[in-house]
Amino acid sequence: MAPLEQDALAVREQLFHERVRECIICALLFASLYILCHFIITHFKKHTDFTGVHDDEDAAVNRIALGLCTFTLAVALGAVLLLPFSIISNEVLLSFPQNYYIQWLNGSLVHGLWNLVFLFSNLSLVFLMPFAYFFTESEGFAGSKKVSGPVDVLPVPPISGSLLTSLPQGIMARVYETSVVLLLLTLLVLGMVWVASAIVGNDAASRQSLYDLWEYYLPYLYSCISLFGVLLLLLCTPFGLSTMFTVTGKLLVKPRLLEDLDEQLSCTRFEEAAVSRRI
Repeated sequence: MAPLEQDALAVREQLFHERVRECIICALLFASLYILCHFIITHFKKHTDFTGVHDDEDAAVNRIALGLCTFTLAVALGAVLLLPFSIISNEVLLSFPQNYYIQWLNGSLVHGLWNLVFLFSNLSLVFLMPFAYFFTESEGFAGSKKVSGPVDVLPVPPISGSLLTSLPQGIMARVYETSVVLLLLTLLVLGMVWVASAIVGNDAASRQSLYDLWEYYLPYLYSCISLFGVLLLLLCTPFGLSTMFTVTGKLLVKPRLLEDLDEQLSCTRFEEAAVSRRI
């Protein structure tokens, strides 16, 4: 094999190993965030909402909604921690440029994390969170046949503890209803945006600009909702701080450094004399 071919093969092998390393690191980071968010949600959520028999329809719906909400919270937490992670990794690389064990904190990893967070943020914002809400509120279409009993896939009876146990009743009916409602809502929002864009622009380019959904409208929607969240944070933070200090002031015992002890003793003597006179 020629030296040039060996060098090209070595470069491709190095790129492959770097790509596999980045995928493993991203998977481990997301798994850690998912586990942390699962504990956070289950801590603040009522435990009775997730208890139930395995074939209970509401319990299965709650478990699916819990998984979607946990995924969304993990993505949001990753988006919050991504900027400090980028700054810290850059400072570490600048402090130890020759260290072999921290070379995985490179720009390719940070860039890949930014792309994944942006993708999953749009996915969670547009699809997962509305689907979780409509899925918990759905009841299935009228006349839909609910699945009950063991799955009739094999002629043998299902083994206890295996995957061939009874399915949750009406789950697929709820999935169908949620998908239809989410599709109708998406069409309604897109139609309103298209009409508003056509009214404001009043030209052919503005009417055709809706076709650039992935390149323009989703990032614009993400930026607008982020701006709304920042404005809401700026508006609610002073009220939250004032409420927190008010509650803390009611719970804590005020210090008695400036009180006169002689006056308290005189009041106590007068109260004792009044009680003795009544007796």
